[in-house]
Amino acid sequence: MDEQPRGAPSVQPLGKNISFKLFWLSRTFSGIAYQMNSVAVGWQIYTITGKVFYLGLVGLAQFMPMFLLTLAVGHAADRYNRRAIIVFCQLAQAACSAFLALGSISGWLTKESILLTVTALGAARAFEGPTASALMPGLVPEEQFPRAAALTASSMQTSFIIGPALGGLLYAAGPGLVYSISGGLILAAALSIFLLRDVHRSPKREPATLNSVFAGISFIRHKPEVLGAISLDLFAVLLGGATALLPAYAKDILRTGPWGLGLLRSSPAAGALLISLFLSARPLRRKVGRVMFSAVGIFGLVTILFAVSRALWLSLAALIILGAADVISVVIRASLVQLKTPDNMRGRVSAVNSLFIGTSNQLGEFESGVTAAWFGLVPAVLIGGVGTIAVVLIWMRLFPALLNADKIEI
Repeated sequence: MDEQPRGAPSVQPLGKNISFKLFWLSRTFSGIAYQMNSVAVGWQIYTITGKVFYLGLVGLAQFMPMFLLTLAVGHAADRYNRRAIIVFCQLAQAACSAFLALGSISGWLTKESILLTVTALGAARAFEGPTASALMPGLVPEEQFPRAAALTASSMQTSFIIGPALGGLLYAAGPGLVYSISGGLILAAALSIFLLRDVHRSPKREPATLNSVFAGISFIRHKPEVLGAISLDLFAVLLGGATALLPAYAKDILRTGPWGLGLLRSSPAAGALLISLFLSARPLRRKVGRVMFSAVGIFGLVTILFAVSRALWLSLAALIILGAADVISVVIRASLVQLKTPDNMRGRVSAVNSLFIGTSNQLGEFESGVTAAWFGLVPAVLIGGVGTIAVVLIWMRLFPALLNADKIEI
């Protein structure tokens, strides 16, 4: 229960906040569905082509819509009903899952149709993610936001555990079943957002000018702590994104099947879930900058460990630590971005933040696929881990304000 100073206005505990609960459920359902689709798409397209390059193309297909739509996404999130945008995007994702299910069951799905559908999914998620990030601060008081951010991270990590494991197990019955169930979960996510009513703050509409469209970029550029946190995550995960190569690692290095791939994909989330639950109970209060840099450094080190591992248990352990380190930087970054941004700009700032995250994740997957095609699986992951550590050392000098940040100011 959240303690309140004597005489302060009563603040509803997060556990009794129905709006936040519905939001949390929606993010969980959507996350599980996305992870199930990721396992099925990755295994299916690698089975069809036998080439790691196409694993990279899947990441590129998800990244390009986000890159091209960033400014439009942020402007829409700050001008129109955020709930309506999220629901529409989730319905579009459910339709894409239905298409993949039908194509898999009927047998006419090709690598080209998979990539086109993933592109459409990427476009829908490009609008959903930043809009959801901008919506959440309106559901909870500011003093509860760090805890809410940790709980939301825990919901996503829960989905990262359940989704890949469930997707890997169900894939044995065919990818069509995986896509069908993920579509149903996305519909449940849309229903949760549709039922959400108690939003404390609404975006103020501004005239559609070039200055308002680019305001998110300008805002981040003038906030060293925010710019440093976002860009550190971008380059660290861009270089250290070993997860894109997990289908190839599972099949060719660790000699396991779809169930093993599901375990590998779930492992980072297992570590992240434990840490995010801990942070929801005991939010970070001091030396957050140094904690963030340390976490990203550990991320790079365990990426190197994963690269050289040939045992499934050691690979799983490395990925668990990787996920734990990653979620620490995620919570710090989310709190810095949202609490230092005015509500009427949160859509635009969240869109730019999502572009950075998407660049590190989806473009990182493409980079990993290309690097693996050039140098091989193990060298590609080794290069990524070393590069992540190098980025940490450089960013400590480029962004001293972030390094010396003592606490997240509310």
